[in-house]
Amino acid sequence: MIKTSVVILNWNGLKFLQQFLSSVVANATDSETEVVVADNGSTDDSVNYIEQNFPQVRVIKFDQNYGFTGGYNRALDQVSSTYTVLLNSDVDTPKGWLQPLVQQMDSNKKIGACMPKILACNRPEYFEYAGGAGGFLDVLGYPFCRGRILDAVEVDKGQYDNTRNIFWATGACMMVRTEAYKQLGGLDDDFFAHMEEIDLCWRMQNEGYLIQCVGQSKVYHVGGGTLPNNNPRKLFFNYRNNLLMLYKNLPQKSRYVVLAIRLLMDWASAVVFLLQGKFSFTKSIFKAHWEFRKMRKGKRQPHNHPLKTLQGVYQWSILISYFLTGKRTFSRIMDKQN
Repeated sequence: MIKTSVVILNWNGLKFLQQFLSSVVANATDSETEVVVADNGSTDDSVNYIEQNFPQVRVIKFDQNYGFTGGYNRALDQVSSTYTVLLNSDVDTPKGWLQPLVQQMDSNKKIGACMPKILACNRPEYFEYAGGAGGFLDVLGYPFCRGRILDAVEVDKGQYDNTRNIFWATGACMMVRTEAYKQLGGLDDDFFAHMEEIDLCWRMQNEGYLIQCVGQSKVYHVGGGTLPNNNPRKLFFNYRNNLLMLYKNLPQKSRYVVLAIRLLMDWASAVVFLLQGKFSFTKSIFKAHWEFRKMRKGKRQPHNHPLKTLQGVYQWSILISYFLTGKRTFSRIMDKQN
């Protein structure tokens, strides 16, 4: 009886499979756990490598690249375990990483998703940008993490080894309650990639589920394996999908005020990029706004709870705290609020 499926979504990631799949198999395969690689139409030798070297790994093959969202949704259609881990191919999983997550999910059926601490593979003493020790959101919809405020990343000194409620768990390594994932329709296919896990966790919270970071578990993430942080395409997805997420999940009373502020702030960013000579970045922002306007119809969720009532929300602007007051660690921002 498979209780937990560890699902790695792969797209031309042979070098990461060669580097990290053996640790996943060694540290996550037992009588109650399976490792699955869902291949998004890779054109490298990924599938052949897995089949020749890891016969115990179940391979699901897709005919094309359906993105992070479509790939995982199609993969989980073929998963029936109680829990599923969405695991990036560029994550190193040490011994003992999985069991604390399973135990935490077992302890409370209202936990919809959880995550370990995410540390940087190349600098293991530091938290990793993509997830840190759990994700949070400010009142304008800007995400940040325990251990990473904008571009300020903290050293892991054990300060976030506790388990606590958060707003979102990173898609780099996120355990979900499979039934809840499917009931909520999974990841939003329109997002393709980026911000989709925050949207899912927001919808989970709207339905009464908790999202947690389990400090007793840790993994190491390379990050930027598909799109580096300075890529205009990644910028496009982040700007477009953040607006879609806000439009979907904010209640009508605050939706248009927040969106108006965000659009103005985005335009200000576009001007800054323009002055810096980063014309492709400016173009990406305006393209993101154009796509958002086309895609927003029919996106509103039936249950929109005020953002301030949910777990893991900073009741102020993270940008003001960071740039104007110089607060660049989580403990100076959120812990003061709490």
